[in-house]
Order: sequence, then structure tokens, then C-alpha cells
Amino acid sequence: MTSTPQPPQGPAPTANAMRRALKRARDGVALDVTESAVLLQARGADLDDLCASAARVRDAGLEAAGRPGVITYSKSVFIPLTRLCRDKCHYCTFATVPGKLRRAGHGMFMSPDEVLAIARRGAELGCKEALITLGDRPEDRWPEAREWLEAAGYDDTIAYVRAISIRILEETGLLPHLNPGAMSWTDFQRLKPVSASMGMMLETTAERLWSEPGGPHYGSPDKEPAVRLRVLEDAGRSSVPFTSGLLIGIGETYEERAESLFALRRVSRAYHGIQELIMQNFRAKPDTAMRGMPDAELDDLVATVAVARHIMGPAACLQAPPNLVAGEYARLIGAGIDDWGGVSPVTPDHVNPERPWPQIDELAEQSAAAGFRLQERLAVYPGFVRRGEPWLDPRVLPHVRALADPETGLANEHAEVKGLPWQEPEDVFVPSGRTELHRAVDTEGRTGDRREDFDEVYGDWEALREAAAPGMAPEKIDADVRAALAQAADDPTRLTDAEALALLHADGPALDALCRIADDLRRDVVGDDVTYIVTRNINFTNVCYTGCRFCAFAQRRTDADAYTLSLEQVADRAAQAWDVGAVEVCMQGGIHPDLPGTAYFDIARAVKKRVPGMHVHAFSPMEIVNGATRTGLSVREWLAAAKEAGLDTIPGTAAEILDDEVRWVLTKGKLPAATWIEVVKTAHELGIRSSSTMMYGHVDQPRHWLGHFRRLAGIQQETGGFTEFVTLPFIHTNAPVYLAGISRPGPTTRDNRAVTAMARLLLHPHITNIQTSWVKLGAEGAAEMLRSGANDLGGTLMEETISRMAGSSYGSYRSVRDLVAIAESAGRPARARTTLYGEVPAERVAAAAASDGHLPELLPVLED
Repeated sequence: MTSTPQPPQGPAPTANAMRRALKRARDGVALDVTESAVLLQARGADLDDLCASAARVRDAGLEAAGRPGVITYSKSVFIPLTRLCRDKCHYCTFATVPGKLRRAGHGMFMSPDEVLAIARRGAELGCKEALITLGDRPEDRWPEAREWLEAAGYDDTIAYVRAISIRILEETGLLPHLNPGAMSWTDFQRLKPVSASMGMMLETTAERLWSEPGGPHYGSPDKEPAVRLRVLEDAGRSSVPFTSGLLIGIGETYEERAESLFALRRVSRAYHGIQELIMQNFRAKPDTAMRGMPDAELDDLVATVAVARHIMGPAACLQAPPNLVAGEYARLIGAGIDDWGGVSPVTPDHVNPERPWPQIDELAEQSAAAGFRLQERLAVYPGFVRRGEPWLDPRVLPHVRALADPETGLANEHAEVKGLPWQEPEDVFVPSGRTELHRAVDTEGRTGDRREDFDEVYGDWEALREAAAPGMAPEKIDADVRAALAQAADDPTRLTDAEALALLHADGPALDALCRIADDLRRDVVGDDVTYIVTRNINFTNVCYTGCRFCAFAQRRTDADAYTLSLEQVADRAAQAWDVGAVEVCMQGGIHPDLPGTAYFDIARAVKKRVPGMHVHAFSPMEIVNGATRTGLSVREWLAAAKEAGLDTIPGTAAEILDDEVRWVLTKGKLPAATWIEVVKTAHELGIRSSSTMMYGHVDQPRHWLGHFRRLAGIQQETGGFTEFVTLPFIHTNAPVYLAGISRPGPTTRDNRAVTAMARLLLHPHITNIQTSWVKLGAEGAAEMLRSGANDLGGTLMEETISRMAGSSYGSYRSVRDLVAIAESAGRPARARTTLYGEVPAERVAAAAASDGHLPELLPVLED
């Protein structure tokens, strides 16, 4: 038998330390880790004192939430979808092995019929939550699990969870609360449209309990604290109402337990997405490696609840499982809980099967004895019910509203629990809002400089400011700039990281020399011609709830500047562009919550049907992931279907900086760097080429630019799929991250020259076309970049809403004559190109020349 040793606790706190900590708690002063660790050891009268102050904090929160004197619970069914798991937690009796399941006559997973039988029985008894719990990615460890999934037609466990959740919604009306373990960012995108909420216990941040032999989590890859904290952050980034908590008494010290609570507070503060925290006490179980460990004492649990209440504050929802405390309900209420968790009249607690749920009537009586009224809630907590989007997907929102009290957000105990269709919203492509914004943004401008939900939608600005500070610190450069310039001139492919960083910091004469070297290399590789493309941007909607903090384009559907185009309007714009000589439409939009994953196919088809010869350059990697997760297809399958619908190439936007240190400051919910890379590589493998981009000058530093360039060069060496690299200077004027005082006010001219020159050098010889942005830099700025290594001016655009909403002052259209003039000011000739940098047909050149500067009325016209 093995067991985790008792934690190496230090000496008990002194009486003075306890008195000071208790006084700070009573006075409502913020506690630190050391004080919290002291209070976790409170016993006797000290514990009573601690609980009294914690209860006052809880009561203030309930009063503010409009439900004073209410303790909640969720009437649920527990569905153990599979008991197979790739982890080996030393205290767990839930996880088992395939042989035991076979001997007991069970499959590797519950069948749909088994799941639905439980859910239907729950619905008959008034249950409203389907708690779906399962082991972490069992197919990674057990061939039998993989074989079951393949035979049933599922790529992985998450695909089955998604499918069974849809059936539960449609056939029973219960709201799925999903606990599939450690999920990736992509997993959250796949499961959010089919669930009301999700969860995963943090358990502990004590890494030694995972890394050291004999520890309770040793041999369990998904129990690494850094992994679990990343899951909590990805839930927040994805606007998923999320349940987490601690498992106490598994060998952690009081300091480690306090640190775990503060880690939960940091995530909660940053994203406002943790809907409840469960404080669960360890109970030793037979037939486990930790069967010899003592149970966590009740005093230990009570003190942990009270300290958690002080740390998390009045707005937090705290739960302790009532079946694990042997009827000591009053002590937990007195310590500051406000919820009893899920209680089932149908199914046992499969994680703690030896501890049956209390009867709901008994819970009500015990709560009333402590002065509280028991009320039913849904799987998703009332605050998120009332907030709705972006926390609840439009496909799930009708199911939630059917069971919720519209006034309180709690459960409507009289609601009929019945299945409803799980479907995409109807009439997505009804034109709405400022559909003339592509023109009006150049004349009337935007309605305001920020959204009305500025203080909530992007997360906690103060927490973000703290997170951004380390990345904003400039680094010391020790490399010799002269030696680096010599290497760049001789062979830029041999530049070391230290030399490249020195050049990215170059200024004055060194910067001039760097730009000359880059320009010489440009001349040798692509010649003197400055290329451009006659194209039209079509931003089909700006409704978006992703929460990118750099983006001034995104609007809620109710905002004054919000709009959505119809398919007819998209096709009209494409046809107009063709009439004036365009060879390409570039189409991107916000991540509209009502937009079905197939809408992108409809957009591509609408353009190709109206203008068969038009090149469709559309849909960023973020839009591609959105489409794939909404349809349930893999990224590869979705891209193949999009290509069949008419997609030709994709823009390499949504890259920003391919470094998650920077990305998670810039954006709340956009795809991680690894997912962007996966999407782009997959597109290239399918023959769908893309551009590549970098947005810089915000919360980044030259070291981030270098890493970004190295990643792009590596992808290009592997796939050869990039057509060009596009520099995207950050437009700060209306960007939320700038308005909040966190980012820089965009890049300097020095930054722009250095980035352009180093793009030429560091991407050589893999990406040969370097594009500069006249819409962000203006004519003079673009010409300067042409003298610094760039060879392409991008497109005529005809309309450009994204940069203009951000505050760019350089308009939305440049005629061919304008672009030729920019090239000439740099001393270079200009020529038109296609998306793939091929020769433009003579008919297209003639059409562009005939219409140049005289665009149809619908298009923005800039007078000379």
C-alpha cells in the first residue's frame, strides 16, 4: 500500500499572528498568503471569530445580488459518461480499467440510450441539470476507448460529449454542465454551443504533489497545476461560466492551500468567469493508493470555506458538497457558503458513491434552521443567466430561458422540463444596423470611441495592467550592431537571435544602414517593381463578442455602430468591385454569435455565383476555427468544404503576435498561437494559400517580433504556403487597450522601418513579398517602407472599416493612380498583380483603368 505522507507543516501560528489576521479579516482588509495560511489553522473560538466575519461578507454579497437569506442548489442527474481516464490519481475510485467494465457488463462509454434514460427520468422528476462527468481523454491511454469511439463514429471523446449534449438538450430539456477534465482552448469552442456551463476542479497548485513520486497526482498529466490553471484561463477567455475549486487534505501545506485560493482569485478577477468554487474535503476510499490517509477534518473544511470567502469576496459563490460532511450543514453555512451544489433525486454521486446525497427536503430544513431559504438554481448561475451573451451561446440561450425565472435568473421551479430544438438562429443574413458604415466612417465617423460595456467585456483592466507590465519592459541589448549589420549584408540567413535583436533595436545611422541592406536584398530578390492589387474589402458584419482588446471594430448587436450585411449585399459589393476592375474580394467579419458555421460557405457561394471569376480571399484563422467548432467539423474538413464552396485563399490575419505572453494581453478570447499555426498549416496542406501578418506597436517588444518572424519562416519552410508578409502597425486611437492606458500609442517611425527591414532579412529567402499598409501609414509612410525593404502596397481596398473604426486617418480607398504615385515617390515603377502575385489579365487592367477614381455611388469616393 502506498499513501501520500502528511504535509510538512511548519510550527503553529503564534497567538499574536492569529489575532492580527483575525482582526484584518473582521475589518475587511485584504489578506495576503501568509495571513490566509494562519487563518486556515484557526480552531475553537478563533475559528468561530473567522466564520462570523466570513458570514458577514457572504450576507453582504447576497444582499447586493438581490437574494438575501437564500442558499441555492441545483436539481440534477449525474451522468458518468465514461469511467476510463488517462490519469492515475491515487485517491480516485471513479476511474477504472476496461477489464472491470467488461466484467460488470458495461461498455467503455455509456451509450446514448443509457444517457438519455437517466436524463429523461431526471426531467420527469423536475431536474434541470445534466452533470456530465468523465475521465480525461481516455482514448490517449486505452485502445478500447479509442476503438469504441471509432466504431461509434466519433473522432475523440470531446466529439461524443458534444453529440450527447445536443441530444440531451433536444430530447429531455436538461441543461448540460460538462466536466470532461483538462480542455484545450479549441475544446471550449467545440463545447460552448452545447452547454450551459462547464467545470474542472483546480484541486491544488502544489506542484510537488504532481511531480514527486508518491504524490497524489504523480503520473497524471492533466493534474499538473500549470495545465489546470491554463484551462481556467481558457474558460475565461472563451466566456464560459465555469466551476472550479479545491480538494483539501491531499497532502498540501496550509501555505500551498492559501496559494491555491489566491490563484483562483487571480483567474476570477481577470476574466469574471468563475461562477462557483467548490471546497471539497478529502475522504479516503478503499482500494486506492491513499486509503491509509486520514480524512480531512471538518474544522479544516470549515476554516477553508471561511478563508475562501474572505479571499474571493462577497460576489463569489461558494459551495461545499453536503454529502461529505455527515450532516454538519450549519457549520458550513456559518462559514460562508451560499450553495449546496448539485443534488440528485435520481443518481448517486459517482465520485463519492459511498456518500449518498441528502434529501432536498432535509437540505431545506437544515438551511431554514440556520436562517436561510433553499432555492433552486440552474446549472449556470443567475448572474450569467441575466447577462446572456457572450456567456451563453445563442443556440443554448433559449433552453436556459425556458427554465429560468426572468427576474432572478434562478430556476423557475414550475417550468416544464422538455426538449427544445438545438438549432442555429434564423434569419442571420437580414441586413441590420449601419450597413452604410463603409462610407459613413469616412464622413460621419463612429458614434463613440468605445462600447458601452467597455468596463466589463474585456476582463479586469487592473489585472490586465499587471499582466502586461513584464512584457512591456525593454531588454538590454549587448550584441554589436556593427557586426550584426555586416552579417546581414553578407548572409541574413545566418543572423543569430542576438544579432537580430540588436538590429531590431537599431536607430539613427545604424537604422539607415539596416534599411539600405534590406532594400538591396529586396532589389536582388524581387526587382524594383512595386506591386499592388485591385481589390475590395467586404467586412460582412462587425457584431462580435470575442473581446479583443485591440479591436475597435467589434460591436454588440445592440450598439449604435453595429451592422450585418445580407448575402445579397455581399454579392452586390463583389459585383461592383468586378465592374471597376477588381480581381479579388477580401472578406472578413466579426465572430457574430448568431452566425452558423456554414454561413461562411454561403458567403463564398454568393460571391462565386454572382461573379464566377472573382478570387475569394476570405476568413481569418479565427473565423475558420469558429466555423469548424460550430459545425462540429474538424478544421481540415471545414476548410475542404469551404474550398468546395468557392474559397480560394485565406488572409493570415488574427496572428497579431504569435506569442501567448502578448496575445493574452491583447485579446480575451481569440485563438492561441498554436491554434493559429495549426489552421494555417492545414490550409496550406489542402492547397489553400495564405498571407502572413504581424500587428505590432502595442504591448510587445522586439523580442516578440523576432519570435514571430522565426515562426513564420519555419512554417514557410515546411509548407511554402505564404504568399506574402504584411506589416500591420497598431492603430491605437480607439483601441480599448489604449483607452485603458495599457498599450503604447502605436509604433514609432523607427519601429516601422526596423520591422519592415527585418521582415525582409529574417524571412529571406522563404517569404519574398513584403507588404506595407498605406491605410495605416498613409502615402508618405508607405513610400518610406518601400525604401526599407517592402515591395508591395497591398490593395485599392475600395472600403476599409476595421482600421477606420480604430482611428486610422488615411481613408478607405486609393485609386490605381494613387498607388502608382506612392511607388514613384519611392523612385520605383508599379504594376498590378493577382492574389498569388501573377500577371493580371489585360481585360481586368483595362476595366480598372477605365473606372479609376470614378467608383459607383455605393462605394466611398474621395474627392481630389
